[in-house]
Amino acid sequence: MDSTVTPDKNKTPTQPKRSRRTRIIGTIIAILAMGGLGWLAWHLVHQQPQGAPGGAGRQGAGGPGAGRGGPGGGRGAPATTVGVGKAERADIPIVLDALGTVTPAAVATVRPQVGGVLQKILFTEGQLVKQGQVLATIDPRPSQMALLQATGQRQRDEAQLESAKVLLSRYQTLLQQDSIARQDVDTQAALVKQLQGAVTTDKAAEGIAQINLGYTQVRAPIAGRVGLRTVDIGNLVASSDANGIAVITQQSPIDVEFAVPQDHLPAIQERINANATLPATALDRTRTRELAQGRFMALDNQVDTATGTVKAKARFGNEASKLFPNQFVNVRLQVNVIKNAITVPVTALRHGANGDYVYVLDPRTRTVALTNVKRGEEDAERVEITSGLKGGETVITEGADRLKDGAKVTLPGEHPARGQGGQAGQHRRRQQQGGAAQ
Repeated sequence: MDSTVTPDKNKTPTQPKRSRRTRIIGTIIAILAMGGLGWLAWHLVHQQPQGAPGGAGRQGAGGPGAGRGGPGGGRGAPATTVGVGKAERADIPIVLDALGTVTPAAVATVRPQVGGVLQKILFTEGQLVKQGQVLATIDPRPSQMALLQATGQRQRDEAQLESAKVLLSRYQTLLQQDSIARQDVDTQAALVKQLQGAVTTDKAAEGIAQINLGYTQVRAPIAGRVGLRTVDIGNLVASSDANGIAVITQQSPIDVEFAVPQDHLPAIQERINANATLPATALDRTRTRELAQGRFMALDNQVDTATGTVKAKARFGNEASKLFPNQFVNVRLQVNVIKNAITVPVTALRHGANGDYVYVLDPRTRTVALTNVKRGEEDAERVEITSGLKGGETVITEGADRLKDGAKVTLPGEHPARGQGGQAGQHRRRQQQGGAAQ
């Protein structure tokens, strides 16, 4: 019996049916995925950010988060509160700041000019002394004896000179009577001249002894402040002592030495040649406290090639003794003054890709305009504007980093628009009323 089964030609195989079903389902899934991606792309492109013109009505004008899409906001964003200042005409000083060292106008080491034992010290360490004031006393007895010796020698030679002059007068009388040889007269005349020279020498020696006696009182060579003494009473002192008795520094007036950049030399030289007085101010290390007022004195005669600067000196009265030798101070030298310059606060000037600029406020529309300017000299508070402003404009000093050209602003003390209140709300209400009437 034949067991072979003959296949039915009218029966569809199972495997081809499953393949067609899978392809159909995959096609449907792909179409749905593409449709979803297309909808997502459309939604992202057409969605309005918060604070944009189309989305202002969602939260109301001035609502939370409005205008945060960019600096200064857009037309639908609330106004930015700013600080303002005026472009005014004022005098701008040209000031040079430098670090200086206080140097005494004069320094003197008090040394004895004669040797001897120090008997008295007549000053207090740190005391202010006057020129010529007696500071110490040296044992005067050796000098007194030397003066007596010189005086005795002079008196003896003067007596011999008088005797020689009398004898010469007699010889001259005898010579007229032809009773003496001329040689004797000439010899006596030479003796008189010799004794005259001896008397002159004795007078000089006596004067030196008198001076040395005065040197036993050690006096201040200059006026100033005495430092710490280096020797005590009872010590033997001499003019060859390196440390002397003390050191005096002159502190009124006093000088400050500082360095001037070589780029500032032409301006300073021009003022010096015009015999102008350049005011100088000495400040402490923090630049917060003024120590003294003075004036520029002199420039050095050469530029330091290592630093590109020139040494300069300013002199201060220092009546209050706030400047101390070797003290580090800040010097502010006023080189010149620009009269009647257009100035704005330093905080109003900003720098961008096209150079310096300021935001000028239109007080009627409360909008700002970016104005390019050129800067000049400046001080701690204001800066000169050489071009771009005419004077009298209102400029933005605070909050300018959040602004753009044409942005609306709110001045301090004004309430920004919220909901239907404020200037923006009134403007929006007028627009709505006009639309309703149409």
